[in-house]
Amino acid sequence: MSPRLVGLGVGPGDPELVTVKAVRVMQESDVVLVPVMGEDVAGRAEEVVRRHVDGAKVRRAVFALNDRGGVTDRRADAWDAAGRAVAEEFAAGAATVSFATIGDPNVYSTFAYLAATVRELVPDVVVETVPGITAMQDLAARSGTVLCEGTESLALLPLTAGLPAYEEALANFDTVVAYKGGRHLPAVVEALRTAGRLDQAVFGAALGLPDEDVRPLADVEPGAEAPYLSTVVAPARRTGRGGKL
Repeated sequence: MSPRLVGLGVGPGDPELVTVKAVRVMQESDVVLVPVMGEDVAGRAEEVVRRHVDGAKVRRAVFALNDRGGVTDRRADAWDAAGRAVAEEFAAGAATVSFATIGDPNVYSTFAYLAATVRELVPDVVVETVPGITAMQDLAARSGTVLCEGTESLALLPLTAGLPAYEEALANFDTVVAYKGGRHLPAVVEALRTAGRLDQAVFGAALGLPDEDVRPLADVEPGAEAPYLSTVVAPARRTGRGGKL
């Protein structure tokens, strides 16, 4: 039987927002790999995983999670090292290795980079993914914000793509969701104010964690910077019930 690598979406941070399937797969896995910034520092994904499985099967993989410079040597080395770690687990007898990622493994996740390395090292590996709840879904629920109705469009983009891309999305889409917005938050506020969309925008950080911060974006202190993994939802303008059908 071919070895199996599974990318597991474990949601934005709340251990209760992990799907039944994700819990089953991680419990059935021989090893659950979690991304961390350092060997002695637990990450958000690990904290969620340890609520659902025996910690003895959890392994840490150091990723350059705070590297903002594109495909740097540090980032590439981390992907390769994690891929080798997975290959070594298979060589030692593991049949299934899962990689737990915050949110969804197919949405702005490190899983795809890890899987590419593993495919090179273990050609017969079977790669699968289990979807997870995303930060935009969780923030919408916690703030009482409807993401889409009827024919409305939805744009999701990281603010690492630059402010012009965000401004273009505001001009061309109904609901606009921005990820990774921490240090760009003051510029985001100004862009939304200019577009006349600040009044309904909501901000969220550390969703589901003890220091959760969910509030109208207009209430965020002027000039404030937020955690890197922050989310801003600017919902569509709506004139009445069913107006976008």
